[in-house]
Amino acid sequence: MTLTTHEPLTVTLGSSGVTPEDVVAVARHDAKVTISQDALDAVAKVRAHIDDLAHSEVPAYGISTGFGALANRHIPNDLRTQLQKSLIRSHAAGMGPAVEREVVRGIMFLRAKTLASGRTGVRPVVLQTMVDVLNAGITPVVREFGSLGCSGDLAPLSHCALVLMGEGEAAGPDGVTYGGRDEEPVAVLLAAHGIEPVTLAEKEGLALVNGTEGMLGMLLMAIADIRQLLTTADITAALSVEALLGTDQVFLPELHAALRPHPGQAASADNMLRVLSNSPIVASHRVNDTKVQDAYSLRCAPQVAGAVRDTVDHAALVASRELAAAIDNPVVLPDGRVSSNGNFHGAPVAYVLDFLAIAVADLSSIAERRTDRMLDPARSHGLPAFLAADPGVDSGLMIAQYTQAGLVSDNKRLAVPASVDSIPSSAMQEDHVSMGWHAARKLRRAVENLRRVLAIELVTSARALDIRTQLSGGELVPGPAGTAVIAALRDVVDGPGTDRFLSRSWRRPTSSSPRARSGRQPNPPSEISPEGKQNAVSVNNSRRPRNSGQHGQRGRGNCSTNGKSHQRSCDKEHIQRGRSSMKARGTVMSRRLASATAVSDWRSLKAGDRIEILKHAQVLAAGEVEEVSLSGNVLWLVPAESSGAENGLFLKSDGVEVRRS
Repeated sequence: MTLTTHEPLTVTLGSSGVTPEDVVAVARHDAKVTISQDALDAVAKVRAHIDDLAHSEVPAYGISTGFGALANRHIPNDLRTQLQKSLIRSHAAGMGPAVEREVVRGIMFLRAKTLASGRTGVRPVVLQTMVDVLNAGITPVVREFGSLGCSGDLAPLSHCALVLMGEGEAAGPDGVTYGGRDEEPVAVLLAAHGIEPVTLAEKEGLALVNGTEGMLGMLLMAIADIRQLLTTADITAALSVEALLGTDQVFLPELHAALRPHPGQAASADNMLRVLSNSPIVASHRVNDTKVQDAYSLRCAPQVAGAVRDTVDHAALVASRELAAAIDNPVVLPDGRVSSNGNFHGAPVAYVLDFLAIAVADLSSIAERRTDRMLDPARSHGLPAFLAADPGVDSGLMIAQYTQAGLVSDNKRLAVPASVDSIPSSAMQEDHVSMGWHAARKLRRAVENLRRVLAIELVTSARALDIRTQLSGGELVPGPAGTAVIAALRDVVDGPGTDRFLSRSWRRPTSSSPRARSGRQPNPPSEISPEGKQNAVSVNNSRRPRNSGQHGQRGRGNCSTNGKSHQRSCDKEHIQRGRSSMKARGTVMSRRLASATAVSDWRSLKAGDRIEILKHAQVLAAGEVEEVSLSGNVLWLVPAESSGAENGLFLKSDGVEVRRS
């Protein structure tokens, strides 16, 4: 997911909390975190009070007792360190694939925010260690399943806390993992960054795991993404209206705020009206149009997108309240009381996560309906079937709509609320839970589906508009905003023509989506991010994707075409050049590079990286990376110490393995 902001390079944790922008900056953009002296002083003061309670003869929950259903047992002093270790180790019980790096960083930063509030009773060293781990780029491995969203996101937070103890699993800033089978322990990773593992004292185990940080972090990032995609949706809807010879009169301001004062509806209508401003296509049928009214998917686009906007605003209000909270159980009150409570229950966050999933599903549904209308000659007002170059021979965008329909269907399933479910746990002590973590996980998938749905609508409406222009002999063109959007899109996706490999059309030439930023997992091919066109509403500020046009890389020259054919022809041209100009050097290396790690995604490599190439455990070549193809399927080494490759050039399809030193 791409967030366009001006992120601060440094975020300061104080006792007064943080902003949503701070969370995104740390989670996605690796902003550094500092702790104010006032916050450290407050944390130390509260900790002194906890130490007094720990030495008291009166049992205090979470300080000198067990936890949950075992809270009735008084724990003697000599077992309390073991109690903290046992709590974290036993609660780090997640299963499934590792969640995304940004999710884990969001969890850790938000928990650090809570620790800095002075309401949890930890020592300053615990807070500082968590911040140090964040700043070092170390990412604990948090598993997909484990949280029920009550007593906080216990399992995810425990996986994070375990790393502070020098245990568990984690990935370093280079993506190398520690703590797994046949891997070095996490303590080695911490030591490499000058971080001393923490030995937890009384109360600190609970303080690290009793919060809603997992679901809250995902909510904040989803809000940022949906807000950006809403602008995209307004643009793609307007282009579809233009392509389908719809009217812009239904977007006039006097029909919205004055008659139906929903602010989101007025904002979306204004966006759509501006995109259609000064459009020769719209003007061409304003008089003597035989259509009485446009279909709902066109005419009601602001009402649907606007409702999503207002839903996001409601979710943002809930998120702001949760962001201002200091959640722990027990919590240390300003008067010194240490009180048990139920603030860890994730219901407020879970409800809006589910609400957003419903809104996202509907927004994707109406976009798919517009796409389908453009592909149907009975409803597209003169466009060829499926926008094909030669209908019958070519299928055009027929199956692209299938893909859209599948994504929309998936979103409808994901719109089923998670928060209506509850499965009791902890021997019926925790007999009602929120399932907020699951609501957050499915919302992330729904947002990604929406992004893809809008990408397909963007490609479809742009092709339809290009065909309109061709059919009119160049007389009818989109408005200035639409023209700017299509020009930017053409750097990535070709215009109308005979059938081609469509799946590649949905992907950028390079991977740049923060959604793929995981320290453990390879980045998938990055699809078109239609939100990159949001500035096209102002006509002259449409943004062009990175790496458009020329490569700008040494020794390769320029390729002659753009978009999809650009990637294909450049790969082919580079392969031919590599095979004809590069010469094999040396022999097969007899030993492996020290501390080499596997690289699954070749696009993560950069010029100058020292790597080795293996096949069937045999080293074929080693050297510095000269270049990786845009598609990530071709790799050149120079100088290439090689005897198993064609002149220092390697193809991913050959099944070779890349390891980076």
